[in-house]
Amino acid sequence: MSTYAADDIRSQLAAAAPVRTIDPSTPIKASQWIEFLSNPPTETAPNGSRTWLARATNLVIAYTEARAGDVFPRAGQPDEYAVLQYSDSAPVTVTAGDATASVDEEAFVVVPPGDSEVRADADGVLIRLFSTAASDLADAALNADAYAEPDARATPLQPWPDPVGGFALRVYRLADTPIAEGRFGRIFRTTNLMVNFLAEESQPRNVRKLSPHHHDDFEQISLAVKGRFKHHIRYPWGPDSSQWRADEHAEIATPSICVIPPPTVHTTQGIGDHQQLIDIFSPPRADFSASGWVLNADDYPAK
Repeated sequence: MSTYAADDIRSQLAAAAPVRTIDPSTPIKASQWIEFLSNPPTETAPNGSRTWLARATNLVIAYTEARAGDVFPRAGQPDEYAVLQYSDSAPVTVTAGDATASVDEEAFVVVPPGDSEVRADADGVLIRLFSTAASDLADAALNADAYAEPDARATPLQPWPDPVGGFALRVYRLADTPIAEGRFGRIFRTTNLMVNFLAEESQPRNVRKLSPHHHDDFEQISLAVKGRFKHHIRYPWGPDSSQWRADEHAEIATPSICVIPPPTVHTTQGIGDHQQLIDIFSPPRADFSASGWVLNADDYPAK
């Protein structure tokens, strides 16, 4: 089921064929609701930075209240990862091999495999996204136990093609790609994930313009970075009534993630005076990729 308003650009998306055929009796995994600041931090750095780790099927998010001077290294990182810079992010200096980039504005930063580090140059938020190939981070996640049994409905991560010219430190500044009519958000892709920086909203979402929809075989990770949000999730009924779950309609504190499992019907409602949501997918979405909306598609070929 997908119910997009006629003026919602996603109504133009071609339906993506499911990657796999899934038996309807396969259990649907429970959603995950992680309010970072409501939990003890996973780790604390020398200058006082506090980091929370949470995960989905194929992805780990590291949310950090960073303090100036703290450094966040990765040694022998098996695949690339991303740094998400939004308006409240700390300015950072990212070093990977011989390459260094200083970023003090909204941006999507891709860090290549191998040794790297991110240094906070002032206080602020630092958000990093890793695949679960970073097993040390996946094992340390606040909700690691929820994935002791994998989601049998979610497509396992198979990396997409290598970037053109090989793996490298890449910085995509959002100022170079402002929100534009005829394109949904600001979408970027790597070999293992996709991120959509949705626009900041200066008012609550119109309750008559919600967008309930579902994904057959991939998760959506909705990252709330500003404001107030209410997530609505409806679980389809399968043949085994003992597995049925009640609908969920709940506000979640910011900053937070809601991991929305397939094939639940879902929509998110901004209920504050000002909010911003960032949607994350791993692996990347085929339908968004086919739409022409991916802003760094020239660097990252589609599968």
